[in-house]
Amino acid sequence: MAKFIIHGSKKLSGEIEVRGAKNEATKIVAASILTDQDVVINNAPHILDFEKMLEIIRSMGGRAEWTGDHQVTLNCKDIDPQKIDQEKVRQLRASVVFIGPMLARFGKIDFPTPGGCIIGNRPMDTHFLAFEQLGAQITKVNDKLYRLTANKLIGNTVVLQEFSVTATENILMAATLAQGETVLKIAAVEPHVGDLVKCLNKMGAQIKWLTNHTLLIKGVEKLSGVEHTVIPDTIEAGTFILLAAVTNSSIKITHLNPNHMDLFLLKLKEFGVNFEVGQDYILVKPAGELKAVKKIETNIYPGIPTDLQQPLAVLATQAAGPTLIFEKMFEGRFKYTSELQKMGANIINANPHQIIITGPTPLYGTEVKTFDLRAGATLIVAGLLADGETIINEAEIVDRGYEDIVGRLQKIGADIQKIE
Repeated sequence: MAKFIIHGSKKLSGEIEVRGAKNEATKIVAASILTDQDVVINNAPHILDFEKMLEIIRSMGGRAEWTGDHQVTLNCKDIDPQKIDQEKVRQLRASVVFIGPMLARFGKIDFPTPGGCIIGNRPMDTHFLAFEQLGAQITKVNDKLYRLTANKLIGNTVVLQEFSVTATENILMAATLAQGETVLKIAAVEPHVGDLVKCLNKMGAQIKWLTNHTLLIKGVEKLSGVEHTVIPDTIEAGTFILLAAVTNSSIKITHLNPNHMDLFLLKLKEFGVNFEVGQDYILVKPAGELKAVKKIETNIYPGIPTDLQQPLAVLATQAAGPTLIFEKMFEGRFKYTSELQKMGANIINANPHQIIITGPTPLYGTEVKTFDLRAGATLIVAGLLADGETIINEAEIVDRGYEDIVGRLQKIGADIQKIE
């Protein structure tokens, strides 16, 4: 079990570059199954979740290799879905998006329940009901395995039960090779979903937006290969922006898209964070006293992402007054609050979806534990703010979504190391 050792309460400075979006790069790996030609992914992040997706492709006999510093080339011409490494699938929530492409191409897939971070109840119902609307038959083989079959997926009007990002991606990928037209309603509109649509259209798919949350997919016979550059990771960008804000440092966060962060940036202004927005960067500067905001509410895009709720909580500990955080998406996302409380944060857990943070309070280094990917990044932010030494256990979880986090933070002056 790895640990982060952090000595905080230091001003940071310099530039830090945002890597490619985890939640898009992993989905393009799945999309590579839809064609027998090469798929080249540029701006691919060196993170554990992405590498596990590549390993799943390799387990089925596909080719997935790094062909550049941040470039991967895949070819799934000869894959055998019966050989899929079910243990790796169980370790990774993102693996659920393999279902759509494999069902569309092969007509049958035995698929285990995916794993990932334990942040709340995320059942497969939305996915399965949507696949049934495309003509798939779903059988529960046992408590850990499902079988999906469809001689040919048939286009239909598909209404999702909720604004699910992965269900949206699963169905739109499956529908690209379905017979006829599919109208997908209640579709998620996160930036990486829109960029996945662009990638699929470059492969020969016929997808267009009818309204903000409705997609029209005209099925085609086959898709071709593609070279596609992944958009910047909004969550990583937000994490680094918040790190600069809470440490009152001057840091330039580069290679990001500010247009994907409108409401998040508006909330930072309410807090009193001092920052400058450029075309592809945000420069955070030292500020005066931070002030609490009335409420932070996570929501589907263009709302504040649930993945930024946790590091925003660290900012709230440094703001004068009470801030209510309303986590609408997942009931397990507040487990990290016990660790911030150990560090001195004044947090009241009102219920599984709401907390009240009153600041400003100094944070002090201590030994804490990460519960999920974003909680781990949050504790790093808190540790770099805190006075003294912070030890974060289960540090390997952070590798799932942040490339070389230690090396990149050290370059801007952070006193952090990782002990395996």
